[in-house]
Amino acid sequence: MSMLTPPGMGGKYRVTGAAYPRMSRPRRRRKIVFAVLGSVLALALLGYGALQLIDVFRGDNGDKRNAVAGKHCPTASAKPAVPAKVANVASAPAAEAESDPNAGPNPGPAASGAPALPQPGQITVNVYNATPRAGLAKAVGDELHARGFVIGHVGNAPADFDKKVPGPGILLGSPKTDKAAYSVLATQLDGTTQQTDTREGAEIDLILGDSFKELKPKADADAALAVLANPVPAPAATC
Repeated sequence: MSMLTPPGMGGKYRVTGAAYPRMSRPRRRRKIVFAVLGSVLALALLGYGALQLIDVFRGDNGDKRNAVAGKHCPTASAKPAVPAKVANVASAPAAEAESDPNAGPNPGPAASGAPALPQPGQITVNVYNATPRAGLAKAVGDELHARGFVIGHVGNAPADFDKKVPGPGILLGSPKTDKAAYSVLATQLDGTTQQTDTREGAEIDLILGDSFKELKPKADADAALAVLANPVPAPAATC
């Protein structure tokens, strides 16, 4: 029996020979290294995936590729300014309005090539006073006439509006009245609102309300009319 065999043990448990099994340390260091490398790789993949998702939702991929390739952004096209609507009012000949020395500045064609706005001499205005101030409608009508507008009826407002207009005024016309005519008349005073009724004609009622004080100074009204006729185009959007 070998000296390596414990006393009382033999048979299949007997250890023979002079050699004995050599025990080695478990290879934990290699496992730790592999675990660290795997964690780093997993974090890198997660970070890359998150960046791709952010780019998709923000829509930056196309912009970055275009910037690298030196291309212009295809979606940054500016919308052209909406041209003024064509006048279709024939209450007075255009030649007669142009020859009127009291008329305001000729709106002329817009800078974008759109046809001209209606001139004041092509717009008939009925002036009605819905306030307690006596003579207000006549004074405003005379001033509008001096600025080139055609003045129709002048007097007190109808019962539906008399003492019932808290603002500066109401522009009342037919549903078919040219919207550009409203805009031209609105350059003469601030704060008006627009309404329609069942009339057939193209004339516009100016109903003066409690907040009305006076018309704009003629110079300011002419400047507003010039801007209306030649709107400044919106700046082009950039990538």
